[in-house]
Amino acid sequence: MLEVEHAADLKVYEGKEVGVSDWYTVTQEQIDKFADATGDHQWIHVDVERAKREMPGGKTIAHGWLTLSLVPRLASTLYRVKHRSRGINYGANRVRFTGMVPAGSRIR
Repeated sequence: MLEVEHAADLKVYEGKEVGVSDWYTVTQEQIDKFADATGDHQWIHVDVERAKREMPGGKTIAHGWLTLSLVPRLASTLYRVKHRSRGINYGANRVRFTGMVPAGSRIR
């Protein structure tokens, strides 16, 4: 795991790979809870039976925003900032959801 003293010390790693995170399984239960939290109950996310018939691979898929929201969890296995009191999202540029994350998938 990469350790730096201050968040500003991460600047030298911008655009570079710093490692590979641990695996994380995206469950249907998590997808359902995200749907409840956001109000996005589109069938491709929550209707398991319909997905079996109509989706490639026969599974529901995670919301793109759910997948993106897992970045802090995954990043926490890659680096640590020793002197940090809090972290605040600044934003994201050019985010695209180019692939599906079927329920039960392991991501990193």
